[in-house]
Amino acid sequence: MEIYEWGVDSAQNVTEDLFQCVMRNFGYPKFWGRYLVRVPGASEGLTKQEISFIRSKGVKLLPIYNYFQEAKGYRQGRVAANNAVFYARKLGIPKGVPLFANVERFFQVDDEWIQGWTEAMFTSGYKSGIYNDPMVGGFNKAFCNAAKEDEKVKIQNILWSAEPESVPSGPRNPPNYKPKAPNCGGNIWAWQYSRKITQCPIDTNLANSSLVNLLW
Repeated sequence: MEIYEWGVDSAQNVTEDLFQCVMRNFGYPKFWGRYLVRVPGASEGLTKQEISFIRSKGVKLLPIYNYFQEAKGYRQGRVAANNAVFYARKLGIPKGVPLFANVERFFQVDDEWIQGWTEAMFTSGYKSGIYNDPMVGGFNKAFCNAAKEDEKVKIQNILWSAEPESVPSGPRNPPNYKPKAPNCGGNIWAWQYSRKITQCPIDTNLANSSLVNLLW
């Protein structure tokens, strides 16, 4: 029987205040998703000090790369993966940890980009992950086309689904694990199930233990 763990992600840096807000309103997260790079108006970048703080709480880090605004072209996919690896190494994140490309629903995305990202991540020693919306936007078609071209795309990628959206909750009362997948399937190992949260500037997630065990 698969075990599902509760966690959060945030665009803000993880401070004691934010951690206590999550604890007070929801509960103890098993993992925390954070962005590797600062993107003005979108996310603060992860720091070594922040990593030490997160890990000192016994919480695992889920690294996200979002320093791109579209996901088109094989070369651009490789460049994005290589940049994600560069920042991960700079922060001391060890090989074997999944790095997630942040492919938003409003991005232009094609199968070549997904192939480029996947191949470059595979040779880097890190695991390939993609945050995506399989229902809105072009990811579903692009991913399935890429998987049709190369089966490794489907096998090697860990998918983090943004659908469907549910009500916020903590580890004591999570929803049943039923994330949406691309039409062709895939390893849907994480689900961001709530983004409309008023108590703290976070999103809530469920991930299976296979993913959580890979996190750092």
